[in-house]
Amino acid sequence: MAGKLAILDGDVMDVAQAQIPVTDEGLLRGDGVFEVVRLYEGRPYGLDEHLERMARSAAALRLPFDVDAVREDAQKLLEHSEPADGALRLLVTRGGRRIGIVEDLHVMADTVALATVTYAPTRVLDGVKSLSYAANMLATRIAREQGADEALLVTPHGRVLEGPTTSFFYVLDGALHTPPLADRILDSITRRALFAVTGVTERVTPLDDLRNASEAFLASSAREVQPVHAIDDIAIPSAPGPLSGEAAERVRAYVEARL
Repeated sequence: MAGKLAILDGDVMDVAQAQIPVTDEGLLRGDGVFEVVRLYEGRPYGLDEHLERMARSAAALRLPFDVDAVREDAQKLLEHSEPADGALRLLVTRGGRRIGIVEDLHVMADTVALATVTYAPTRVLDGVKSLSYAANMLATRIAREQGADEALLVTPHGRVLEGPTTSFFYVLDGALHTPPLADRILDSITRRALFAVTGVTERVTPLDDLRNASEAFLASSAREVQPVHAIDDIAIPSAPGPLSGEAAERVRAYVEARL
């Protein structure tokens, strides 16, 4: 995406010109909230849903948040940006800075291998999409050190949760499942879409159950649906499998209809 732009407190500029003070606690302590909105030819998908979740995250952090100002920032930045596929990253920091960045999409592999990483969600941050993402990024690095593409977060007691930036789905005995929100995973925008267009059900998921899974995939705004071909030493026999392929088609049709 040529001519990368940012918006800082309502002013559009080249991304390299956007600056915040080093004393902003968004930088010093990771204290702030963010969302990443998928762009299709410059059109944002699910912007209102992302802003609603951002507002909930801010409220949980007791962070001042002006949803109308952030929405206006997003619209203004997109009006000045090239209408291409990409992502819109929105941030609000404890220092009161509103930031928006138009980004390229990362190239995604057709299928991925996952490595499990032990993870215990921080209860006080349940449902909060905060700037404190070091643990998630470390989980991905640990998985790659093990030769995988991405991490699958699993509790110390062996319950499957999600990916560091994705929701996790799998097929067991011909039915599509995903771990429940009650296990303190993120209420993903794409997860909601999959509930709208498939027969997926929530299911508490012990890691051992995945040995019998016939399909698995990750889901997120950036990836949509990305099939999984291995989890640790577990080979997934069908990647992509029929239910994964159908889910991908239905999600894309759902997105296009709402655009």
